[in-house]
Amino acid sequence: MNLHLGSMHAASFETDPKHLGFVLRRYHFVARMLQGARRVLEVGCGDGTGAQVVSRAVKELFVIDKDENSIGEQWDILSAPYLSNFDGVYALDVLEHIEPDDEDKFFKNINASLTPYGTVIIGSPSLESQPYASELSRRHHVNCKTGQQMRETLGRHFHNVFLFGMNDYALHDGFDQMCHYRMAICTGKR
Repeated sequence: MNLHLGSMHAASFETDPKHLGFVLRRYHFVARMLQGARRVLEVGCGDGTGAQVVSRAVKELFVIDKDENSIGEQWDILSAPYLSNFDGVYALDVLEHIEPDDEDKFFKNINASLTPYGTVIIGSPSLESQPYASELSRRHHVNCKTGQQMRETLGRHFHNVFLFGMNDYALHDGFDQMCHYRMAICTGKR
């Protein structure tokens, strides 16, 4: 099988190869956490590079993105839930692009797609990382959060929120204010 990087991640590999490694590490975490799940949905799949990692760990992967240039089905999760009965849903590098006024709708529609005992994984750059982000990233990051803000937001939609930090390749539960990226595993939808 001859696989290719999607255009977005190919450009990342050309300009900053280690960044692509960090991104793929996030997808590896999702794949390990959802390993063996029957039906999984990726919200915001982009060029699909990360989906290649997760698809090998789950039985069936559906991918959506509101961008018409993505590899997934064109679907805006803010407009309506996407199908139903997913055992797992994940969204990496999506929440920071959702306007704060729309985040409750975002999670309501994700939860409507989830089985009662499903798992949601959310990954997003931390608010503390933004002074170090590129100008382009900062322009489009409208909803980065501190650890406490992330826990409160997710807690409105899930009974259980397990929050981790990520710096480069390392996933940890260390000092929250020094996290560059946050990963949350959520269960028990409200």
